[in-house]
Amino acid sequence: MRELLHKFENKKPEIVFEWNDEETGAEGWVVINSLRGGAAGGGTRMRKGLDKREVESLAKTMEVKFTVSGPAIGGAKSGINFDPNDPRKGEVLERWFAAVKPLMKYYYGTGGDLNVDEIHEVIPITEDCGVWHPQEGVFKGHFQPTEAQMINRIGQLRHGVSKVLEDENFSPDLKRKYTVADMITGYGVAEAIRHYYDIWGGNVADKKAVIQGWGNVGAAAGFYLAQMGVKVIGIIDRDGGVINKDGFSFEEITGYFLERKGNQLKAENIMSFDEVNSQVWDLGYEIFVPAAASRLVTKDQVERMLAAGLEVLSCGANVPFADKEIFFGPIGVYTDERCSVIPDFIANCGMARVFAYLMSDEVGLNDEDIFNDTSETIRKALNKTHAVNAKKTNIASTSFEIALKQLV
Repeated sequence: MRELLHKFENKKPEIVFEWNDEETGAEGWVVINSLRGGAAGGGTRMRKGLDKREVESLAKTMEVKFTVSGPAIGGAKSGINFDPNDPRKGEVLERWFAAVKPLMKYYYGTGGDLNVDEIHEVIPITEDCGVWHPQEGVFKGHFQPTEAQMINRIGQLRHGVSKVLEDENFSPDLKRKYTVADMITGYGVAEAIRHYYDIWGGNVADKKAVIQGWGNVGAAAGFYLAQMGVKVIGIIDRDGGVINKDGFSFEEITGYFLERKGNQLKAENIMSFDEVNSQVWDLGYEIFVPAAASRLVTKDQVERMLAAGLEVLSCGANVPFADKEIFFGPIGVYTDERCSVIPDFIANCGMARVFAYLMSDEVGLNDEDIFNDTSETIRKALNKTHAVNAKKTNIASTSFEIALKQLV
């Protein structure tokens, strides 16, 4: 696995597009790791301090993810170095998507990502630029559909991704009109944990969990885990957190989901970040979901969680460990050798899978069809890993080896 990983990490990307915005000083990159299958896909993120190296890393991560989610295309990513809280964000995105339009028309498909919303920003802005849909390039480059097929599948995508959830099993509040895109990634992270216990043994409903990050992914994962009967005993967010050693009720977790301000946890009993950070790693729980930014989880935190009984870590964030390596550095290896790590390209593949599902021939478009397809995709990937390695350690490295053999 190490040799395959080294080759894949060190392969130069096939295409790198660089952009500078004269009006704001924003800079951006599209990195296309390869045009495997004639196209490449990956979301658009924005954050202050982002650089080309981060975008290259994420493009490679997407290529691995597509070996699980499908379609069989190359990995790509867009990144913009700009403060997403700046009031000029919308103007920057408009100029960005106008600049990358030629790529999106023929071989590159994108979507939302960190600080860029799929429904309210990516889709309307790209349509205004003259792109039928943010995934148009994947259709043309990979599927090469007839015009009739193109119209039909883009219709499926438009309806499916922005579909308002109607099934209370998948939505924390039907009145608030949450969409598939709002919930599907966190759902997959939670389903990965459920399937892990089904396959490797254990009862998920007997477990306790801590969630790191309370944005769309972390909050949704917490909601679905609580729905399964898991006792969420702690949430640590950027500016604070909450702890209840006996576990929050399903109603309390749902309340924390609904009371969020943007992607931030809001609670009457919120603790300071320093206070919750000093306690949360030692509480004693079997499940940890890192769903905040990349490269945050330190070796000290892992050691403390392991000492307190950690069994499984389901990666809601891409590359959650504080390693400099693109995929698998010393902290990731250390954790994988001592507990069960469900890697990001399996656990958080939900949105990529929804795109692949909706690009297929006519498919069911109700909530259950879409969510069950993501769940089944994750289950199949974990079953493949279990067939090679039935131990509860080295799950991530085994999964990487299976994926990389398809790419290197």
